[in-house]
Amino acid sequence: MAEPLTLYKLIILYMLDKVNFPLTNSQISEFILDKGYTTYFHIQEAINQLIDSELLEMSTVRNSSRYRITPKGEETIHYFQNEISPEIQEEIIEFFNSHAYELRNEVSTIADYYKKNADEYEVRCQVIERQSYLIDMTLTVPTKEAATTICSRWQEKSQEIYAHIMGELL
Repeated sequence: MAEPLTLYKLIILYMLDKVNFPLTNSQISEFILDKGYTTYFHIQEAINQLIDSELLEMSTVRNSSRYRITPKGEETIHYFQNEISPEIQEEIIEFFNSHAYELRNEVSTIADYYKKNADEYEVRCQVIERQSYLIDMTLTVPTKEAATTICSRWQEKSQEIYAHIMGELL
């Protein structure tokens, strides 16, 4: 039986190995905390050790950390996945089966902004599917408030905007 921290790391690797998109810190934490496996602090410790060991890659979008398993992480989980009980593996699969659309939509619809110059901001809106960009659009806006509003609304409006653009162009 694996040590507790090792088990948490294996659970995280197993989760990321079962999806073809990154997971956010909150998505990983939600599953592990809801199941009562450990505390938030142990999850963060496990994630940090996995990054330090180059088993995970982290990217940040608007204060949200996203994690993707590395080839070294895939190799590790395939070698050690038997250290995770079949019950936990099944719970992870069930979690993904019942939440796959929401999880994928949350991480594949990205919007972020940055200051372009003294009086303009650029907002980059993306929809990513299977590591390809369906849409990658940059807008210049006059205020930070406009930039944050666009970023906030992109998640809910991206499909409608994409369909409209495709309809107009095709």
